[in-house]
Amino acid sequence: MFLHHLKYDILSGLRSKEFLIWLLLFPIILGVFFKTAFGGIYDSDIKFSSIKTAIVETEENAVLHQVISSMSEAEHPLLDAEFTDEEKAMEMLRSGDVNGVIFAGEKLTLTVSERDIPETILTSFVEQYNIRQQIITEAVQRSPQNYEAVISALSDEVNSCREIPLTEGNTDYMIQYFYNLIAMVALYGSMTGLHIAITNQGNLSALGARKCCSPAPKSIAITASIVSSILLQTLCMVVCVTFLHFCLKVDFGSQLPLVYAASIMGGILGVCLGFFIGSIGNLSEGVKTGLALAVSMISCFLSGLMIGDMKPIVAKKAPWFNDINPAAVISDSLYCLNIYSDHKRFLVKITTMLVMSLIFAVLGFILTRRKKYADL
Repeated sequence: MFLHHLKYDILSGLRSKEFLIWLLLFPIILGVFFKTAFGGIYDSDIKFSSIKTAIVETEENAVLHQVISSMSEAEHPLLDAEFTDEEKAMEMLRSGDVNGVIFAGEKLTLTVSERDIPETILTSFVEQYNIRQQIITEAVQRSPQNYEAVISALSDEVNSCREIPLTEGNTDYMIQYFYNLIAMVALYGSMTGLHIAITNQGNLSALGARKCCSPAPKSIAITASIVSSILLQTLCMVVCVTFLHFCLKVDFGSQLPLVYAASIMGGILGVCLGFFIGSIGNLSEGVKTGLALAVSMISCFLSGLMIGDMKPIVAKKAPWFNDINPAAVISDSLYCLNIYSDHKRFLVKITTMLVMSLIFAVLGFILTRRKKYADL
């Protein structure tokens, strides 16, 4: 009997237009929009890249050549330098091909066309070089035999900035929008959870009336509906994560199987939330659908789906709220997988989702059980 209910609940869900549009097509379309809008921002505006620089020698400077050569051997060199003549260098500066022009004479001087982060770094480089060149020149004059060691020291000093990653995960802050997109898809599972309650209450739908007249135990019918909804929602979450990672090339870090697990757990939470909302009172199906959508969208909004800084704002005003906001808990579980090397925080988030799911499911069962109707 259970398998019979499960089979037809799954078939009914797959034939639902709302299921196909909101849980499969809509996340794919929104994911494409997000990738188009945010895909290149981190690489072009935030991630460090070598500063393009033109160098003009007003007099021969062997020391500078050796310093630049030493710096270029680094995996991520500070400067992407090109030695050229003054006319070409100024033309490159005007066209934006380089961030600055260094004139190498007795001392280094710098010409830039604007003041931004790359130009500020170039200014610091020139100042460091001039100070250390003077010190090292005096040292060479005292001990000529130490020339090579002194030049090497100058290179190390000028190129003293090293990249020390705080995490091995994806540091692109725009990825939070994709985390919240997954959370939104998970909470849209409340639509399938809502359908469970609606189709098992005789006063809300014709199908519910027929089920109430059926000799099959109500607990079996509801359990089968919940299992079928979870299976369908799991399918949606797998499709969503697979499309984002393999088609749109969104980097979820090195723990992709756990990303799938967290997303599926989020989908279960969404289904149980919808089941609870659908079981409340005798409100019409339209009102309950609106309520489920409102809860889902407000939760996603406060988690940062529309405004990236919303979650920190909420954390500042009400630190406890992000710990019970379903969308925030789901997106935070994915964030923890990407950023932290241990799974302690991730397990806390997964446990929170599990507890919330059980609470909503139990409350839903309590609200739907043993209902009797005067007429159907």
